[in-house]
Amino acid sequence: MLLVGNGLVLTMGDEQKVIADGAVLVDGAVIKEIGATGELRRRHPEAEFVDAGGKLIMPGQINAHMHLYSTFARGMDTKSAPPKNFLDILNGLWWKLDKLLNKEDIYYSALVPLMECIKTGTTTIIDHHASPYAVKGSLNTLADAAREAGVRAAFCYEVSDRDGEAVTREGIEENSAFLSACRSAADPMVAGLFGLHASFTLSDATLKQCVEAAAATDAGFHIHVAEGREDLQDSLNRSGMRVVERLHHFGILGPKTIAAHCVHVNDREIDLLRETGTPVVHNPESNMGNAVGAAPVLKMLAAGVKVGLGTDGYTCDMFESAKVADILQKHTAGDPSVAWAEVPQMLYRNNPAIASALFGGTLGVLQPGAWADIIVVDYTPPTPLTAANWSGHLHFGVLGRCVETTIINGRIRMLNRRLIDLDERAINARARELAARLWERVK
Repeated sequence: MLLVGNGLVLTMGDEQKVIADGAVLVDGAVIKEIGATGELRRRHPEAEFVDAGGKLIMPGQINAHMHLYSTFARGMDTKSAPPKNFLDILNGLWWKLDKLLNKEDIYYSALVPLMECIKTGTTTIIDHHASPYAVKGSLNTLADAAREAGVRAAFCYEVSDRDGEAVTREGIEENSAFLSACRSAADPMVAGLFGLHASFTLSDATLKQCVEAAAATDAGFHIHVAEGREDLQDSLNRSGMRVVERLHHFGILGPKTIAAHCVHVNDREIDLLRETGTPVVHNPESNMGNAVGAAPVLKMLAAGVKVGLGTDGYTCDMFESAKVADILQKHTAGDPSVAWAEVPQMLYRNNPAIASALFGGTLGVLQPGAWADIIVVDYTPPTPLTAANWSGHLHFGVLGRCVETTIINGRIRMLNRRLIDLDERAINARARELAARLWERVK
């Protein structure tokens, strides 16, 4: 057993308890009990004790839309003209990078941000992958990296038509094979979705093939939806329907599907997302950086759409993503009173709901029976922290680098800022070697 105690416990979940001098007892991969440190230590003297030193104990963070493969773009000269729009960014950066990835690149470009997840308190990610000339086995490669890091992760391969029929077929087969393996393994640490890039890179014929293949696996989809205006215009030109309408027409929406972005959606599309129970994932830093616009997050939430929060590969730090989501909605609305409740809802209620449905079990809360994903945060509140004001403390007082200890599925992955069983220096050194070689292949 493992006992994390002598801290200020913030349970999240429905109760949102704040327990002074609290502790969390872990039995295997799940939480067994929450209570006072002294009492739990007295009753469980055999448990390994992790001393929080009076700091904050809370559930691990969840990133509902991530791109691990983006790592090697950091500092890369793409040899492209400065982008003028979203398509320029895709053509000049991401669709150059993903074509150059090989299996070892995929592994190390995943392992580096997975370590960053641990260091910033992100214990679960839902990833979206592309490597058109290294499709087969790419998802197992990512899963191997996640297992080495010990981070809970879901993967998919983004099917598109942009690299020809053979690559499209490989993408469909890779999703199907990985989903079949996940179903057989029933591993609570690794899950899968059926990946699609976006409406504007998928023909009607390909969408039909993907729907048929996904039905055989009983999986939902993970797709970029109306991220840029280009996606909307293509859908209108191609079908006379807006993006969400086109996806609904093909049966892609639903509670098992993740619709990332949804920047350019109208009221009818928001109604369709609600009616189908389709979760949306907002990625504020990426949307701002790509200058694609601000998603109507507040309108979607008010309409009853389950909107979660991701990073789109921009960062591993969900505390940071939440801060940006808050100020983006305030700035867009021209109203400083908005988003105070909505952003915590996205990160601390909707993300756990999305992830729990995908992985099974209960995530994002400290309560008996939940998966033991726990972080200790170097934050001692300078003002009273209560069940009514905890979100203000996290918003103004905490960043990912405040995390000192990370426990995932009952395993300590970082203790007092030291990664466990991961040689960060060696991993980063090998990543630099591989990145340099990839950069040499950029034309």
